[in-house]
Amino acid sequence: MPDNCTITLTDQPNPDDVKFVEDGLATYNLRFAPPYGTQRLVVLLHDTAGKLVGGLLGLTWWGWLRIDIVWLDEAVRGQAWGTRLIETAEAEAIRRGCRHAFLDTMSFQALPFYRKLGYLVFGELDDLPMGVGHKMHFLQKTLQPPEGTA
Repeated sequence: MPDNCTITLTDQPNPDDVKFVEDGLATYNLRFAPPYGTQRLVVLLHDTAGKLVGGLLGLTWWGWLRIDIVWLDEAVRGQAWGTRLIETAEAEAIRRGCRHAFLDTMSFQALPFYRKLGYLVFGELDDLPMGVGHKMHFLQKTLQPPEGTA
């Protein structure tokens, strides 16, 4: 192994170092794929008093919607707000040119909910967190533009 480099391990990296590594990968990827075109997608739910009671955080890029977080306060669960958040995000993703969506969920979270919305499991990680017996499920869905549009 060459001895002309050193490895640094940190959980508090310099933001410039992180950007350097991200930019390096992006430059490499451009040799094989178009620019990311990454755009944040955030859908928020407020109650009648204006209090934030839930939301969806994700992004779109390369024709895909990536849903990172969906959360609802206990007070508004079971009232179809989660479905409306997902539908709003999917409609915006389609407007942005996306044709696919993906997300992950834990076995103790919302797997049946996402399946009900048409998401299909394509992979799983067992024993996460380790020793507790849960799974992480990875799901995807083909997005359909509204009738009469292409």
